[in-house]
Formats: sequence, structure tokens, C-alpha cells
Amino acid sequence: MFLADGWKDYAVLDAGDGEKLERWGEQWLIRPDPQVIWPKSAPELWPRAQARYARSQSGGGAWEFRQKIPESWRIAYGELCFLVRPTGFKHTGLFPEQAANWEWMAGLIRGANRPIRVLNLFAYTGGATLAALCAGADVTHLDAAKGMVAWAKENAALSGLAQRPARFLVDDALKFVLREQRRGSVYDAILMDPPSYGRGPDGQVWKLENEIFGLLLECTKLLSERPLFFLLNAYTTGLQPAVLQNLVEKTVGARLGGQVRADELGLPVQSGGVLPCGASGRWRA
Repeated sequence: MFLADGWKDYAVLDAGDGEKLERWGEQWLIRPDPQVIWPKSAPELWPRAQARYARSQSGGGAWEFRQKIPESWRIAYGELCFLVRPTGFKHTGLFPEQAANWEWMAGLIRGANRPIRVLNLFAYTGGATLAALCAGADVTHLDAAKGMVAWAKENAALSGLAQRPARFLVDDALKFVLREQRRGSVYDAILMDPPSYGRGPDGQVWKLENEIFGLLLECTKLLSERPLFFLLNAYTTGLQPAVLQNLVEKTVGARLGGQVRADELGLPVQSGGVLPCGASGRWRA
């Protein structure tokens, strides 16, 4: 398992009965997690949470605020600083388990001892972008949601990385990749965190099972003559690490050889155990 165990400003305090109790800085939040099918280990902690996201029987849900909390606040991971806030879809603007991948990428970038160009697709609020910038890479950050790209820029500024070489773009991933091919652009590393389902900036429908293999094939054409890494993340239910292993091996690996490893992402739970949080497929030269 790729375990994100380096956090100080974030922790999973307990998990049970379909929910997780998290500490985000000084704020304690309860959020649903369908994989948590075991009972709580520390039920005495849960009443201390300031807010809880409650699912609705008709779909969706809403935050229940037990105490007043800031509209947004900052947390840090090493040198990186992130603005977090409760959003309307249970999320906070950050996936802490991805810190395991940030560490992996940053180590490869620093160890390359040469300029590295990184393409981050479906880049959300920029956790991986910040990690790559901090490690010395030149990053192209792309997401279809204008608000997420603005949030990523804000995170870069909070982390003191606003002047680092970065492009923040709002675009459809596949259309951008095809245009970059025509322009002759190349990247030393590509990473992506595609949603299970979504729409592009012009209303394009994205369904991961139908689109991902083709996108991976096109992305391999953008890799430079000395590629460093390729990373595919997935949170789609039922998409096991072995599926990511096959996808990366049959696209990047088939063309370039190298090493592929896929595994679950996880977060340690302070009351005991590990919380599974999706999966990643990693390729390196």
C-alpha cells in the first residue's frame, strides 16, 4: 500500500459505521465513506466534531455545523500550504492520501538532476502541482473547472511558489493533449487524477471506463526522449490496482518498458488500522 503517513496538520482520528472523523488543522469534520463498514473504535471522540456532512436519502447531502468554523483555513504539508474549505459535495479541496504520491514524484524530480517538465491533468486544486514545483519542475496544470484552477493558483501563492515556472490552464484534457501533439510539445512526466464521470468546460461528457485507455495512449505520445515518470490515480469504485497496472503496462509500459507498480492508497487511522483511499498506478523509467 502507498501510505500517506507524513501529515502533521491532518489526521484520520477514527472511522466506523460508514463515516470518518478527520482533523483538518484545528477543525474536526465528519464525512461519509462507504468503505467504512466496521464499527467505530473511539466513539467518545465524535461529539467533538465541529461539522458533519450528512447524506440525503434523495441523493447528495449537506453540511451540519455544530459549531461555527471558518469559511476556509490553511493547513500545511512540509513546505506546501493549502487552503481548505467544506464544499457542497462533502469535499474540502484536498485529498490527503495523495501525499504518498507527492513524495514519490518529488523524489524522482530532485534525483533527476536535470530540468523536468511535468503535465498535471485533472489537476484539481494543485496538490501534485505544488509538490512538483517545490521539487524544481516546470509544471503545466490543467483542469476543466475554472474555480479549481483559481484555487490551485491560490495554493501556489500561499506556498510561496507563485513565481515558479507554471502554467495554470482551464481546458478539456484530451483536446489539450491532441493540441500539444500538433505543437510538438513534450513532457518528462505526466500525471492524472481523472474523475469517474464529469463534463469538460464546453459540456463534453467524460466517463472514465470509456475514455481512459484512449487518453493514456495519446499521453504517451507527449513523453520526452528521457521520460521520468507517469502516474494514474483512480477513485472509481471497482477499479482495482490490478486494473491500473494493466492500463499503464499496456500503454506507457508497452511503448517504453520501464517499471510499473500499482497499489492502494491509504491513510493511517489513529484509533487503529488503515483507511483505503483509491489506488494509483506508477510508471518510472
